Amino acid sequence: MSVTVRPLGDKDFFAWLGLFEGYSAFYESELTDQKALQVWSWIIDANNSLNGAVAVDEAGDFVGFAHYRTVPRTLSGDLALFLDDLYVAEDSRGRGVGALLMEFTKAYARQHKLTQVQLVTAADNATAQVLYDQLGTRTDWVTYEIDA
Repeated sequence: MSVTVRPLGDKDFFAWLGLFEGYSAFYESELTDQKALQVWSWIIDANNSLNGAVAVDEAGDFVGFAHYRTVPRTLSGDLALFLDDLYVAEDSRGRGVGALLMEFTKAYARQHKLTQVQLVTAADNATAQVLYDQLGTRTDWVTYEIDA
């Protein structure tokens, strides 16, 4: 399977939405029209820090995506890229799509002079962790969520 990765564009909403529905289902998160439109509006808004890329196969089908944003690293006094979401369609897994999306993300970081790519994943997402362990270093940081 030949796959290319490119930035998401204005006309990509419906193809992206199909993948985003799969991503939401994977994490057992209810996806409403309002949520999907909100995330999409962030991605395509040049004034918002969230960006996205899509993996497209030779037939033109979307087979994966990455959502990422620049974040300050206060203790280092520099900027990094935070990978919020990486998803590969179930029928395209195990074919290197995730690695291609990660390479695109790393190239984006280098192009924008960002020092590193940071991400979190679910503790039980062993498949993704295999890829991430090959590309980076697992940290000792513990993540918390606090309702506002």
